[in-house]
Amino acid sequence: MTDTDAILDNARYLRNVRPIDPEEIYEYVDGQPHPAVVRQTLREHVFELGLREREDGTFVPVEEGPVSSTFAGVERFPEEHARRLEDLLVERYGPGWPDGDSGDDLRERIDRMKEAYFADAAVTYDADTALAYAIYHLPDYYAAIQYLLDDLARDGLLARKLRVLDVGAGTGGPALGLHDFLPDDALVDYDAVEPSEAADVLEEMLAATRPGFDETVHRETAEAFDPETEYDLVVFGNVLSELEAPADAVERYLDALADDGTIVALSPAEERTATRLREIERDLVDRRRAATVYAPTLRLWPSETPDDYGWTFRRERDLEVPSFQRRLDEAAAGDGTYVNVDVQFAYLLLRTDGRRAVEYEPDPDEVAKMAEMERHVTDRIDLDALKLSPNLADEGNPLFKVSDGSEQVDHYAVLTRESALNEDLQRAPYGALLRFENVLALWNDDEEAYNLVVDAETVVDRLA
Repeated sequence: MTDTDAILDNARYLRNVRPIDPEEIYEYVDGQPHPAVVRQTLREHVFELGLREREDGTFVPVEEGPVSSTFAGVERFPEEHARRLEDLLVERYGPGWPDGDSGDDLRERIDRMKEAYFADAAVTYDADTALAYAIYHLPDYYAAIQYLLDDLARDGLLARKLRVLDVGAGTGGPALGLHDFLPDDALVDYDAVEPSEAADVLEEMLAATRPGFDETVHRETAEAFDPETEYDLVVFGNVLSELEAPADAVERYLDALADDGTIVALSPAEERTATRLREIERDLVDRRRAATVYAPTLRLWPSETPDDYGWTFRRERDLEVPSFQRRLDEAAAGDGTYVNVDVQFAYLLLRTDGRRAVEYEPDPDEVAKMAEMERHVTDRIDLDALKLSPNLADEGNPLFKVSDGSEQVDHYAVLTRESALNEDLQRAPYGALLRFENVLALWNDDEEAYNLVVDAETVVDRLA
């Protein structure tokens, strides 16, 4: 029987002295277990030891400090992941899976998922529906999570040693995105909670993760799972809208969040799910004052709470069409119905340490407050606000949702004439803090919203 404690004790002693070589340690352990046994034991305990395995087979301490991001966006769903998914499809349906009855069934399941989604109806994820979901949604969630991880990494909030809980992990989009975003020397203790047959797909998609990414899949519901440790990241990827009491679920998992950890909630950009995410956020912050919105819907004014409609989403560049989506689509009409490469999502980053992505408080002597916009209608005013949408106008003047966290109805910045003085409105990224000077405040009866007209007399500067 292997003396695990003796192997680990030797590793702890040597970790700060020299690289740990299984060919050396075995000699110091009673019974002298084979070096391969020592190596496997070390691999199973790298997270608690804080070690990573090098190509030469030795183990060294993981570098201290946060991850440094070199992220430049996601262009495509990686081919190795695409091949693994296609292997699952071939295994279940045969090499002609996009054609015949199997292709018809998969397309029909995607159609039904879309219908249920817009009808706010529950979806049961059996094995076939899970594969249909993976075909349609793996790539976009793979990409979306990485943009949020990049935000955290650039703010120094993503450590090289992470405990991650993925609640409602589905078929693995966020998990694969996390795996590929982090550097090879990062250590991840990843727990997934997924009660449906999507867990089978998840396990297969994670089968080729690198050493140091240790995954465990718990086939339980979000309500039943009992976290036994604290997590640095708790992820809810497109799952909150499917729970009966989503705010209760997030509040429960707040107790499993490390003091400097982050809850990451993702939902589709579609109106119903995006606005529901904001409802959950507001309910949760109201009941748990220690919970702070880190991004994107910050409350800039102390003691103010937004009560607008809350439809806000982020848009990033489209992905290349994955081969499995193209094949399924071309086997039917080929009109793009079964292609999903849009990276558009609503999200919430929540923390309990009081930190915010933008640490800023407006000066009431300098700028107006959206909660008091009624008194400023037809006036030119100065205003501080966050940019919370891409251009929403299909044609005509560019239109952007803006917020200062105090608004009771929606506010939109309308660009009627671009100039060098106001170009930051279009160029600033989602979530940027902007200063509007000499903007014209108007009420839009048709939309029951305020329009902030940005014209040649308006200056827009990016503050953060």
